[in-house]
Parts: sequence; structure tokens; C-alpha cells
Amino acid sequence: MSDLRDFVADLMEQQGAAVDTLEPDGLEVIAPDAVRAAFGWPELARLGFGAQLPPAAQRVGLEGDWLERFETVLGGHGRRAERQIDIPQTPVLTDPERVLRQALDLPNAVWRFQGQQTVWTRLVLIAFRTTAVSDEKRENILWMGFNTGSGAAIGEALTRLYVTPDSASSWRAPDPAVREAASPAWDAATLEARVRPALDAAVEAELAPFLNAMRRRLARDHTRLHCYHDDLRRESMRRLRGLEGTSGAKAESDRQRERARIAAIEREYGAKLDDLRHNYALRVTVDWIQTLEAFVPVQRLAVLVRRRKGERLIHLDWHPIARRAEPPVCDWGPGSSVTRLVCDQRLHLTEAGGQDPCPGCSRPFCRACHPAACPRCGKAVVAGVERLN
Repeated sequence: MSDLRDFVADLMEQQGAAVDTLEPDGLEVIAPDAVRAAFGWPELARLGFGAQLPPAAQRVGLEGDWLERFETVLGGHGRRAERQIDIPQTPVLTDPERVLRQALDLPNAVWRFQGQQTVWTRLVLIAFRTTAVSDEKRENILWMGFNTGSGAAIGEALTRLYVTPDSASSWRAPDPAVREAASPAWDAATLEARVRPALDAAVEAELAPFLNAMRRRLARDHTRLHCYHDDLRRESMRRLRGLEGTSGAKAESDRQRERARIAAIEREYGAKLDDLRHNYALRVTVDWIQTLEAFVPVQRLAVLVRRRKGERLIHLDWHPIARRAEPPVCDWGPGSSVTRLVCDQRLHLTEAGGQDPCPGCSRPFCRACHPAACPRCGKAVVAGVERLN
């Protein structure tokens, strides 16, 4: 728990508290009134973070409501940051075409490498917290990133880029010259247009194992519930059939009793189904946590894409820190894979679903060129369904 202790110590010092370390793995804090009120601490608070607590110390951990308390104290601080990542020397690719063959797949077009240069670019790294609540609860931190210089999603290189470098000198505020040399920042509308489809797909992929497990539990509980009530109903139906052809007051009373029992079983089964639906009702929330704009040196590869008689120049960036290239730009879809289809009209690069046939007239069309409806039959495009497919 030393990392958590260091975090709390730094946070308290930033809030104007006097902090001293205690052994084993503890802190002694004299905090301002606002901090004491947020945490419910006395004037002198002793905190413990390990398995063994200092004398008279209060345990602090990731469980309980401690994270919510820290969030209250932090407020909006730390939600947005800018950092420049320096490396001693940006390597030049000796075989850029080999890198492009791994990072670029165009089934219906051809490409030709045009050149490479070392440039500064601006990366937008965004963290979201996803919370899915059903019969169980799942929380996760979801990162996604975009390169404003090439317009592409960062892809698998992201996992190595949002880790803070070991050297403090390589992780600092951006120089004005670097900021000017890097690509300009996206406005709010452009950022939302890029983040929303990618976020929908990323949340769906992240929650897929949780949803599959939930569906298995739901099917198991529904089967048990149905089998139990079906056995009860079958037994009552068997008794009712045994009373057929029998006359007399006692037989009629038995028949009414079995009919009432069957009705009660059916009512109870319906009520249990409602309880099952309520228990397994799914609620998913996605909250923005933090945005980091990172200025990094990259090798920018210029690529000429040809489709029939049309040509389009695109750029792919190779990241020396991650030692891998990002996926190509994507004009429709999340853009997490390396495969793109090129449209005939404006040479848009889209995921495979962006060139699917129209459900109405069965003719393929580009969703980037015509995002609202099919240009031939006018059938409206259901954006959410189309993109998920």
C-alpha cells in the first residue's frame, strides 16, 4: 500500500496539511478544516495503509468510500494535463515499407510509400470509467487515444504511451516551440465525432465477457425457475385429469382446488419472472475521468493510396516509444483494426461495415459519403446498429 500512502501524502500536502510518516506504513496528518470535514478526521489524524496498522490509526484502502472521498477533495484538479515526452534520439526506420505492410491492409486498393520525416505530434489520451451493474457489478478504466496530426486512433500503441516514463526529465510541460510545431488541437465537435463511435465499440468489447457471464447466469436461473414451477403445474394437471368423469361434491371440490392451485402456480411463476428481470436488469454508465494531451516525436510516413483512377495521400505515424505504428486513418467506424476499404467516390477509408450493402436495395454504398441514408433508395442509416455491425 506504499503507493496509496504516497498518493495520500502528496494530496494532503497540496491541500495545505502537515504530513509526517509513521511506521509501519502509516501517516500522521494535521489537515485544514475543509479536508477534515470531507474525511471526517479529527485535528490530528493517524492513517494506516498496510496489513499492520500504527497505534490508534484508521485504516485507509481502496475498499469502502475512500475513492469517493479523495474525488471530493480533488474536485476538477488533474482532469486535464499537457506533457511533452522527450527521447534522446528519434530513430529513422530502415525499412518503412515492412512497417506499412503490418500496419496497413487495403483489400480493394493499392498503396505506395512516399517518404518519412521526424515530426512532433499531439496525442489526445482520454480515460473513462465504465460501470456495469446487474446481479453483479463490474468497474473498469478504459483508455482511448487519437493522433490529431494523422487523424487516426492510436490503437495498440496506446498501452505503452499512457505509462509515465521513468525519467522525470522526459515527462515535462511542453515547450512553446514544440506546441507550435505539433498538430493543432481538435475542437469539441471534432473530438466528440471521433470519440463517440470509438467509445461505443470499446465499451461493448470491454463488457462482452461480463455480459456473456450474466446471460449464462440468467439462463441457468430461468431454467431452474421454469423446471420447478412446471413440475408443480404438471402434478396438479395430473391430479385434475384423474378427477375427470368423477361426480359428487367431493370430486367437484377437488377439481376447484386443483384449478386454484394451477392458477396460483402460474401467478407465482409470473411474479418470479418479474423478480428475475429486475435482478438482471443491466445499467451501464460511462464517466469521463481525465484527458492528457501528450506531445511526442514520431516518424511520419507518407503513403499514396490509389483506387481505380483516384489518389489520396495519407499519413501514418510510427511511435518510437511504443516501437509500433498506429492504425491508418478511419473515416467511418472505430478504426481499431488495420483493415480499410476505400470508397470510389471520395476515397474514404472505412472499416468493412462502412461499405456494406444497403438493407433496402442491396447495393453497397459508403457510409462516410452518405451518413444519413442510402443514395439510391433513400433508406435511412441506423448509425448505432450499422457501426456496431
